[in-house]
Amino acid sequence: MTILQHFGITTELAIILGIDLAIAIILLTAMRYLQGWTVKVNSTHELSERDNFAFGISTAGAVAGLGIVLTGAITGEAAESYWVEAIGMSAYGIFGLMLIKLGRFLHDKIALNEIDKNALIIKGNISVAIVDATAAIATAIIIRAVLIWAEDLTLDTFIAIFSAFAISQLMLVLLTRIREKGYAKRHQEASMQQALAQGQTALAIRHSGYMLAMALSFNAASHFIIFIPDAYINNIIGWLVFSVIMLLALSLLQALVKKLVLANINLAEEVELQHNVGIATVELAISVAIALILTSLMV
Repeated sequence: MTILQHFGITTELAIILGIDLAIAIILLTAMRYLQGWTVKVNSTHELSERDNFAFGISTAGAVAGLGIVLTGAITGEAAESYWVEAIGMSAYGIFGLMLIKLGRFLHDKIALNEIDKNALIIKGNISVAIVDATAAIATAIIIRAVLIWAEDLTLDTFIAIFSAFAISQLMLVLLTRIREKGYAKRHQEASMQQALAQGQTALAIRHSGYMLAMALSFNAASHFIIFIPDAYINNIIGWLVFSVIMLLALSLLQALVKKLVLANINLAEEVELQHNVGIATVELAISVAIALILTSLMV
């Protein structure tokens, strides 16, 4: 008896896991270089010669995001053949990579429509890089949830995945607009995006917490929405309704818990005026914790 057999892993399963791992490594490597190609710079030059921390943070978000997506593609179960496993893993991985890139493009053009994200990151803007990396990770968390929710490898499956992805991007934009409106109200109609462009790291960290929380709460939908491959309209309506409900629930709970955990602290003044990174990080932790707890209660 071999060591693998001792742990219940057959030779066939070991080969399949090896195929999945090899494809994952190839895709992760491609994502690193794709980051440079997207903004027309040499990634090696930016990372190791210019020591561009912002570009590194942005790249880290992309690589981590793809890794998260790939966990949704890897089932650990034996496919019909090695070729079927390789094709399925590659298809889901490449599709996930494309959705991450599309999500970042939409986030740049719609959510962060007032600033040139790529130019700011190349200039070394840490705040914008944090938001960019978090947007990639949040999108990946959502894609992973949808990959696990969907079944089989058909055109209907990819349509269902893309539909849920589109709803998630709409919700990320809506979340950004809500946060921007609140910021403008507190600062005489000033722009939150311009504040990020000016390097307000604390603001970026807090906003990242809201994005991650929304993405994590999105996971719960996969346990409530029944996957019907050709029910295109029902799938879209289901994800939209559930996402709105979760966003409202999150917003109320976050506001309540932050008032209790951070009592006697003026959060707007600390984060937005004094740029208190510590307070912003606590806010991020609270947002993520609430999302995880709320999601666990609903699963």
